[in-house]
Amino acid sequence: MILEKVDVVNDISKEDFQKNYFKKQKPLLIKNFASRWDAYDQWNLAYIREKAGDQEVPLYDNKPADAAKSSDAPVTHMKMKEYIDTIKSKPSDLRIFFYIITDRLPELLKNFTYPDLGMKFFKRLPTLFFGGSEAHVLMHYDVDLGDFMHIHFEGKKRILLFDQKQSAFLYKVPLSVHTIYDVDYENPDYEKFPALQYAKGYEIFMEHGDALFIPGAFWHFNRYLEPGFSLSLRALPNKPNVFANMLYHVFIMRYTDKLMRKLFKAKWVNYKQKWAYKKSSEALEKHLGKGN
Repeated sequence: MILEKVDVVNDISKEDFQKNYFKKQKPLLIKNFASRWDAYDQWNLAYIREKAGDQEVPLYDNKPADAAKSSDAPVTHMKMKEYIDTIKSKPSDLRIFFYIITDRLPELLKNFTYPDLGMKFFKRLPTLFFGGSEAHVLMHYDVDLGDFMHIHFEGKKRILLFDQKQSAFLYKVPLSVHTIYDVDYENPDYEKFPALQYAKGYEIFMEHGDALFIPGAFWHFNRYLEPGFSLSLRALPNKPNVFANMLYHVFIMRYTDKLMRKLFKAKWVNYKQKWAYKKSSEALEKHLGKGN
């Protein structure tokens, strides 16, 4: 893979952000962004454990979803306090996906301020994501195609970003928002997946309080290097063509895939994986044929 660093700032004006990053759909890392919040000292695992410790939460791991089950089915459930104790005491790949603050911990809404950067955030869905020191999230892009600010807390985290132009080199699986399950983005096998070495993207390392602007439909691979959690603040698409594409993704593509998965199970999943490999191989031949 061809990876470069994103621009990094300690602060930025609304005008600068809109002109140079939001309108250009270019990622940006804002260091120590959350430190300006009045309740910054409450953004830690101990606070979450105290306030939501008895809540039962669905957990996921690094394994691809079982073809015989729904693609969003959790692997197990655990009380929040037991989960936090687990990831803080030993290496773990368990993670919590899409913990909606407004439903599960509304008092946390008072502990942060939406960034004044000209983004129209969807205030129904501020969400938290948690992970142990061995957890990662498969390469994917979000089905709602929204831009978002991703703010990280506690341990360090590594993120890879790619725009949609790189989809063929990433082995995108048809009728889905993820890539082939077997691709290891930490130790890429370029013999097995040769197109991957031509994918151009960004590599980011986040620390406590950092905020990352991720443009809509950007591919992202998240790897927790230490136990931690992140807050995502989303902005829904406001351009007509992007909004229409979002409706297709959410209501047509996703449900078509769910139906095929339910009917054909592993056969459908395996067929899509082979289809993805074929399409990326064709893209690689075309790329090399142009002498790029």
